[in-house]
Amino acid sequence: MKFELLKKSLTLFTYLAIIPVSFGCYKLMQLFVSIVFALKLFAAPPDSNLIVQSTGSYSLRDEVIIVPNKVTTANSDFIYNTQMYNLGCDTLSNVIFWRNIMRLHKDTALLNLPENRKVLYKVAIRKWDSLSTEQKTAFKDSLRTAHCLSDSARILLTNGKSFFYDFDKASANFHKGINDFIDNGVDPWYAQSILLIESPNKLQKSNAGAYGSFQLMKDVARLFGLKVNKTIDERADFDRSAYAASSLIKKICIPKTKQILDSLGIKDYKETDLWFRLLVMHSYHAGAGNVKKALYSFRPTEGNMNLIYTLWNTETKHFRSASQNYSQLVLAAMLEVHEKYSLAPFQANADVIIKPKSRKKSN
Repeated sequence: MKFELLKKSLTLFTYLAIIPVSFGCYKLMQLFVSIVFALKLFAAPPDSNLIVQSTGSYSLRDEVIIVPNKVTTANSDFIYNTQMYNLGCDTLSNVIFWRNIMRLHKDTALLNLPENRKVLYKVAIRKWDSLSTEQKTAFKDSLRTAHCLSDSARILLTNGKSFFYDFDKASANFHKGINDFIDNGVDPWYAQSILLIESPNKLQKSNAGAYGSFQLMKDVARLFGLKVNKTIDERADFDRSAYAASSLIKKICIPKTKQILDSLGIKDYKETDLWFRLLVMHSYHAGAGNVKKALYSFRPTEGNMNLIYTLWNTETKHFRSASQNYSQLVLAAMLEVHEKYSLAPFQANADVIIKPKSRKKSN
């Protein structure tokens, strides 16, 4: 009897001992993986204010101009690039659609086709919500008939988001963001793009847990030295958050994007090409691994805007609607803010651009 009791006690002790030992091994493995990952990241070349390209060097300040800030009226740095207009991005139906959404009040929505964002109908949210499920289905069917669409054609309802895309508030941070990225040796185009679409109206946390002006996840923030715990969250600190975001782009997004392109045999491009920058933004948002899977689903052979346009209609397990829309939102927001500063080609105003910046301006 005593022997059986002793045997059961030893068995129970053995099982209980396995739990802390297994947990300890798991934590040690996590630490090992983090150390290896960090060593790979920080083995990158030293910071520089030049991006070396096959056609020569590009200064990080080449696209920086000075404009009067919309909020403070003080002179402020601004990224100005005309590639969007030269490539006709301002005429694309998807981009025009998102510009309309950015201007539309939240009490209104657009019924549209997801593949090209063609608007079929504009409706008040209150009126739409008052309809029954059967009435909504019947109304969509009537739109399919009116526009000669197939019975299976998807029709989406997209709410107005002018409350979210507050570009006056977003522009107040352009100067700091641009210079924080340059100080870390990163193309400041990314700073302005992220600030325009991630948290343009206020600091907020996404459903996935991303937070701050650059919408960083906890693990990414910690990886680049930010404190994120129960008492402090440095993602709310603009400069610290900008450092982490620019480091993520420099040490992960750009290198991984270039690796993907190399694996597809795509070469002879510049890091300042609009399509490349947009692809890096997709890596920033969805993760390079998910972007790779999306690209491999259609295996492009050339690097150009057609690659980006195809991504807009490419869906994989972890590259869906939000990922497809991301670079569309970048283009739409850039075009919107250009018009706010009277920088669009049709409204070019020499008085608005004070002068190009050839060197850093002190804050």
